[in-house]
Amino acid sequence: MRKNQLLCAAASVALACCATHPGMAQTGNAPRNYAGFDANQYPGDDQLATLHKQFAFTGYWLNNPPGATSNPWAGKREALARAGFGFLVAFNGRLDNEILAAQKTGKPPAAFARQDAAVAVAAARREGFLAGTIIFLDQEEGGRMLPEQAAYLLGWTEAVAATVYKPGVYTSGKPVPEEDENGRKITITTIQDIRAQVAAKHLHPIAFWVYQDACPPAPGCLVDPAKLPAPDVSGTFGAVAWQFAQSPQEKDITRACSSTYSRDGNCYLPGAPPALAHYRLDLSVSTSADPSHGR
Repeated sequence: MRKNQLLCAAASVALACCATHPGMAQTGNAPRNYAGFDANQYPGDDQLATLHKQFAFTGYWLNNPPGATSNPWAGKREALARAGFGFLVAFNGRLDNEILAAQKTGKPPAAFARQDAAVAVAAARREGFLAGTIIFLDQEEGGRMLPEQAAYLLGWTEAVAATVYKPGVYTSGKPVPEEDENGRKITITTIQDIRAQVAAKHLHPIAFWVYQDACPPAPGCLVDPAKLPAPDVSGTFGAVAWQFAQSPQEKDITRACSSTYSRDGNCYLPGAPPALAHYRLDLSVSTSADPSHGR
């Protein structure tokens, strides 16, 4: 996923298959950390075994990925589950300009959100995801939310919470500078903003899949399997998963780990067979091999 571009595909990892589980790193008694990937394009059934040697879970689109006119992931849940993958189930949400455009036609953000939530829930059922699966709304625009963005996002999560599924949000954990009411310089992340509004309005809990690819805290594309960072290293505590590498590389915030990216600024599976040689990946980590509980 990519801020202001919606989910892009990207992250290469130098992860070896661990003895106890693919994509897992563990040190002493520390919690297990599992590696996962997400991409707009489905890799193909024939490539799942290769990917599962390094990744425990995958992102899974319920609707068209950004910029696409169809969803290549549709109908692939069973194939992925048979290959051993867990899931981060994602729904492509709305940018602010889309919310405002709908509002101008007489559709308030909360109503727009309920409509989209119904589409997400129907897709999750159609794909065979069982009750209790977390569906993550893709909220790409970071920083403090505008009123219409908040109304849409919280309307969507509340609508999903009223079904058999659980609401989640994929959004930014990157600190954004702003000033408080006294003119003092502070920082805010989108997740901090959402959590504060949920608490103030006594809404249903939301699970978070945080993106934060700035180095540090992110280690970049290449990761020692014995040193796979825990989600809390992102700076957002309690996140279900942390996406810490994206393609294409955001060069202004990844200078410290630029050597881990390929020459074209993307991340690829190391040692990939020809069919995956140009398959760009985003890399995430979770303490669960099935972060959405979709298996």
